[in-house]
Order: sequence, then C-alpha cells, then structure tokens
Amino acid sequence: MMNRKYDFDDIMIVPAEVSDIYSRSECNVLDANGMLPIMTAPMDTVINIDNYDFFRNNDIYSVFPRIAKISAYNYSNTIGLFNSYSLSQFNELFMDSDYLLDLMKDDAHCRKFYALIDIANGHMDALHSVVTDAKTKYGSRLWLMVGNVANPETYRRLSDAGADGIRIGIGGGSACLTSVQTGIGYPMASLISECYEISKDLDRPAKIIADGGLKSYSDMIKALSLGADFCMVGSIFNKALESCGDTYKQNKKSEGWTEPGEQVDQYSVETQNAFEYGTQFFKKFRGMSTKGAQKSLGAAVIKTSEGITRMNQVEYTIGGWVENFKHYLSSAMSYTNSHNLTEFKNSEKIFITEKAFNRFSK
Repeated sequence: MMNRKYDFDDIMIVPAEVSDIYSRSECNVLDANGMLPIMTAPMDTVINIDNYDFFRNNDIYSVFPRIAKISAYNYSNTIGLFNSYSLSQFNELFMDSDYLLDLMKDDAHCRKFYALIDIANGHMDALHSVVTDAKTKYGSRLWLMVGNVANPETYRRLSDAGADGIRIGIGGGSACLTSVQTGIGYPMASLISECYEISKDLDRPAKIIADGGLKSYSDMIKALSLGADFCMVGSIFNKALESCGDTYKQNKKSEGWTEPGEQVDQYSVETQNAFEYGTQFFKKFRGMSTKGAQKSLGAAVIKTSEGITRMNQVEYTIGGWVENFKHYLSSAMSYTNSHNLTEFKNSEKIFITEKAFNRFSK
C-alpha cells in the first residue's frame, strides 16, 4: 500500500507547554549571514539587475534568472546574490575552461561564486556528475545550489555529491503546470520533513530550499518549522510593487475581455505615491517554462509549455511584506519557545482534519 503524504494545510504547529520568551523581539529570525531564510525565485517577472537592491536591502537572498548569454553578472562573491545557469551554461563557464579560476587569482574582489544550476529535472544523473566535478574543481570557493527534485533520496544523493543547497519541490508553484500535466510531484510538507530527517544523518547536509507552492505567511512558517533552511518565493514577490514584472494601471474591462491599462514605471516616485494612496496596479507574471520565457532565455527549440502567464494585482511593497513576515515568524517562534531558526525546526507539529483546517481558514 502506498504511504500517504501531506501538505501544509494538513498540519499545525503546536505551542510549547511553557515558553520562557517574554517578547517576540527575543526571537532571531535571521540566519548566520544576517539574512532572512527567504530567496527570490529566479523568475524574470520577479527579479533582475534593476531591482535586486530592493530585496538585498530587506535581507532577502537574490537569485537571478537564467539569461541567454553569459555576462559579467554571471559571477559574484557577494553573499546572498546567486546567478542561475542551465546545465550547458554552467559547463561552459565553470567546467570547460579555467576562466573563473583565473579571475579569482587576478581579481581581489572575486573570491567565491554563488551559483544555481537551474533545471526542471534535478534527478538526472548528468546533474549529479556535474556537482561532483564542480565541487572537486572549486571546493569551498563555489557555493552551489541545484534542483529541482521531488524525491527525498535524490536530496541525499546530491547532498553526498557536494551540493551546498538543493531546491526541493516540483509542480507546486502557482505558475507551474508540471504536476497538472504529468502527474509528477510530492506533497511539499512531507518532502521537507523527509529531507530534513535525512539531513540529520549526513556529515555535510545540503541546505533545504523549499521551492514552489508557498501561498501564505503560514505556509512559509510551517515550511521552516518542518526543516527547510530557506523558502524560495515567486508569485508572492511578483505581487510586490517593486518586482520587475511589467506593471500596469488598473485593467480596462470590456465586454467579453480584459486588457491591461497603461504601463507605468513601478520605481518612480509618482507610481509609489499613487499606490500608497490607493491606486490599483497589476503585474505580469509567468512561469519560466512558458514559451515566452523560453524565448527570452534564448532556447533554440521551444518546448511544450508547463507554465502559465497571468496578471497579478499589486498588494504590497517588499518592505511592507517583510515587516509582516518578521512579525509573524517571530510570533510563531515565541509560541514554540524557539529562540532561533534551528530551534524552530524542532517544534512539535500535529496532523489535523479537513474540518479543523476549515475552522482556522478564514
């Protein structure tokens, strides 16, 4: 009989019997780098070189989407700033030449690389081989994130190969249709929990990055309590005014269809003031496997889309969202007597019925 798996709506976090935390301000919601356990999804309607400072200034790890041509932005020694590559791009830049090794020798400011090998199917043996070879070549000078995977044993395998961070989750993203169209997937809450249990037995466990299907503050807090080291966020950040998605005034509704209003500069003072005073704006949002995104990445062959494109209403600023997240996370930590994120992973969780969830869901 197949084992049943569960997702965030199926569990709740239990308060500690006694908490010695007097104020939520005593809870440290930052990691060892002084950053939030949050990463941007590498999506071209979320983050680019023009807006990543908004995320960095709010202690969020910035992960750039893949680009068609390798550029100067494809290396970095800045903590929390990742560049994404296809498998072939990574091989070209990191493995088939010593360009970056030479750069590290000649450039005093370039001593470490933070890279993501961004592929849909992280279970390929080719990825495992590249991780092994890359870590042999670069060692600790390369902080390598890979994924996505949706099998706990693949997390173990890539971790043993030397990956520093592994994105887990397939098909859960709001702009992803992979599970809908293929039937492939793994409920995220179970996946995080099982990867976390595996990580306890590893000498050098890779960081667990929960990617996709995180719809609310509660989902993200539950993910961290289950063992995720980071939550990777796409749609939620697209709904922030400062995301790089094309931004429009309120849609014009006509009989039978809706078309975007006037496009605006979301970074202008005029737009920021208008949003503050209640003007509605909308953002273009698309999955990175959509045909449009494939074209922007320079794909020679356009594959069947496993993503969607839609318009999201702008709901907040990045700073406003972060302020709320910090308050909600520290509050949850105070209930569970967790002074830091490591302690929070060991908080008690319980399964609940659908009726119990409906009572809490408002």
